[in-house]
Amino acid sequence: MPLPTTTREYRLPKVDGFHNLTLKEASIPPPKSTEVLVKVHAVSLQYRDLMVATGQYPLGQKENLVPGSDLAGEILAVGDDVKGWAVGDKVCANFATDHIFGDVDDQIKGTGLGAPIDGVLTEYKVLPAHSLVKIPHGYSYIEASTLPCAAVTAYNALLSLNPLKGGDTVLVLGTGGVSIFALQFAVASGATVIATSSSDNKLAIAKKLGAAHLINYKKTPDWEKEVLRITGGRGVDHVIEVGGAGTINKSIASARFGGTVSVIGFVAGAGDMSNLPGFILNRGVIVRGILIGSRVQFEAMIRLINATGLKPVVNKVFQFTDLRAGYEYLESQQHVGKVVIQVAQN
Repeated sequence: MPLPTTTREYRLPKVDGFHNLTLKEASIPPPKSTEVLVKVHAVSLQYRDLMVATGQYPLGQKENLVPGSDLAGEILAVGDDVKGWAVGDKVCANFATDHIFGDVDDQIKGTGLGAPIDGVLTEYKVLPAHSLVKIPHGYSYIEASTLPCAAVTAYNALLSLNPLKGGDTVLVLGTGGVSIFALQFAVASGATVIATSSSDNKLAIAKKLGAAHLINYKKTPDWEKEVLRITGGRGVDHVIEVGGAGTINKSIASARFGGTVSVIGFVAGAGDMSNLPGFILNRGVIVRGILIGSRVQFEAMIRLINATGLKPVVNKVFQFTDLRAGYEYLESQQHVGKVVIQVAQN
């Protein structure tokens, strides 16, 4: 069967909103000797994609880009020097294609799909073979597409620098993609999870996934005091901090002395951070910024998924031609877990 030579891909010619998303036809470059051609089956969306669409992504982005960072697909062709991969393999690509192991540097940061380089909202994508991982056993493409950003971020936060252990307590803020994966990984690792949300319906889903304690932060605005009450005054071992300036002071107050606060996002808006150094010092916490993770961490996470049978929470699936509706739904924040775009129809 001949390989495709053209693809339909979305471009962002302007960055004043996702209404600019434009579906275009483009030619597919032949894979180099170290690359593979992947048929994209599914792409999951991130909060980052909304920021890119409005030109507000803090790490920078190219002009007129193909957005999207998280794909699952099948290999259609492999370059002559590629080893370990074959046509038909089901794969995901790492978020930053050159982040294989270790810490991020500026060069690696520049290989983040869907901002500094073109992303994955396309029917076919040429990728470096070193960026690929095999999707977990029994996962559909839609399920696997949720992993590269949200799941690897949660795994990196909980199980790398200061690894979670059974009996630890974890606080997850909200019920977005990263927070839900963190909840699941923590429960699978034998930790106790405290989950927060502004919605009792979302908290009910967190409970079904194994959260032991639930806090509605609309009803309990001093939620950090409730966290301390639940933990008998000790505080939690790990905080998944996705709120940013609006929540970080409360997150630090919720942590135990010497606990870890993993800073992942800034969805909570502005806040007074003038006393932040004092808060950090006062509780001796480790505050760590998480920039997704490496391919090696991705592979380790897949071993955990394969061992536990953990499945992602997919909230809603949109068709490739209905991408803007997917962005609208993500922006509405009605979702728990992940919003996915189905690219291929077979």
